[in-house]
Amino acid sequence: MDDLTKTVIERGDLAHLALFLWASGASALLVWTLKELAAANKRFNDFVHEIASLNRLFKKGD
Repeated sequence: MDDLTKTVIERGDLAHLALFLWASGASALLVWTLKELAAANKRFNDFVHEIASLNRLFKKGD
């Protein structure tokens, strides 16, 4: 990566390097956010399933 950075700096394309780093960081943040959102959705689904199980259990007792 050092040779690539040196080549970019020598050519004067610092703006392209900055844009690439920004886009990479934004993409990584998006992937992390989607992963966390999927995990939260699964936890919420498990919670709703447990509440439904409790409701069925209490209905049988009546």
